[in-house]
Amino acid sequence: MLNIAVLIAFALVTAAIGLTFWRLLTGPDRPDRILALDTLYVNAIALLVLLGMHLDSALYFEAAILIAMMGFIGTVALCKYLLRGDIIE
Repeated sequence: MLNIAVLIAFALVTAAIGLTFWRLLTGPDRPDRILALDTLYVNAIALLVLLGMHLDSALYFEAAILIAMMGFIGTVALCKYLLRGDIIE
């Protein structure tokens, strides 16, 4: 039962990644594209967690934590650049 739920979740998260990638390409403004990148890394985290559940491995959870940290730092840096035009003051 859990395997079926994980496979359905794989399909739904993959669809979400496709739609988010579309928003990244066609976003009308730069903030929309930054938000799409933020959503892409959240979806990548979801895929890694699902893969870890499917393969019963804790290694994928650690990779998801690393992606979460790097994605947060990247989002903050991009937003700061967009607001001030400079990352380092």
